[in-house]
Amino acid sequence: MTEYPEDFRCGYIAVVGRPNVGKSTLINTIIGEKVSITSKKPQTTRNRVLGVVTNDKAQFIFVDTPGFQTKYGNALIRGMNRSVRSTLGETDAVVLVIESSGWKSADEKVLELISPQAKNVILAINKVDLMKDRDALLPLMAQSMAKFPFAAIVPVCAEKGKQVSDLMAEIEKLLPENPPFFDPDIYTDKSPRFLAAEIIREKAFRLLGDELPYGIAVTIDKWSEDDKRAEIIATLIVEREAHKGIVIGAQGEKLREISRLARADIGEMLGKNVYLEVWVRVRKGWNDDARALKTLGYE
Repeated sequence: MTEYPEDFRCGYIAVVGRPNVGKSTLINTIIGEKVSITSKKPQTTRNRVLGVVTNDKAQFIFVDTPGFQTKYGNALIRGMNRSVRSTLGETDAVVLVIESSGWKSADEKVLELISPQAKNVILAINKVDLMKDRDALLPLMAQSMAKFPFAAIVPVCAEKGKQVSDLMAEIEKLLPENPPFFDPDIYTDKSPRFLAAEIIREKAFRLLGDELPYGIAVTIDKWSEDDKRAEIIATLIVEREAHKGIVIGAQGEKLREISRLARADIGEMLGKNVYLEVWVRVRKGWNDDARALKTLGYE
């Protein structure tokens, strides 16, 4: 049995921000595993994904929230925004992520969700490698402190892992003294089925780009595996008949490529050969239908 020091720290950390600031990339870099999908499209992260990191002094339990949305109002978006709000009240530390290009109105909206009296909020200024004028960083940090009494401000490059260790050191200071809640070998609470569905959805987003409508979900219809091989049948769900053709592509080319890329990542995750079959089905208005959302796993 592993012995932990008396001053060992363990707690939950919410990572929040507007869409596309790099929240999922930051968590994946910290965890060292893909626990949340990434793409240039907003609404990529829909579920709260838990990522766990354990070292000799602390266990960090990260919650990756959806990007807070202000433009759209369907049931899916309302549920995603509720997830952001509820997460903020349940965690020991909050990391608010903005881009190095400066504060946007959508960043301000996320900041408004946080209590002005909160003492556990760290600002991560992401994508500092893209700054043309590094001298602009200090004024941005000063501007940020004028907006909110952050416990710390840490410039990072999530994609390249730069100064992420500095961010972790600041987070550790905010965690309460607790024994670890999870086995140190665990890096996420999500099942392989969930992660496989997310990988398929990520490949669809990345391959189809602007062609892909937002109304897309993935279900795992069959999952069987032994020590050497997994057999998975999945369905990509779209809102309209016209979207089905976009996802399938000419002579099935796009769907085959989505399957090929997803198969490789799922195989790496599981450490075994994977047979993956992906179908496309139309389910009209699913992202504004509370019953459909619950069926698809979006509470």
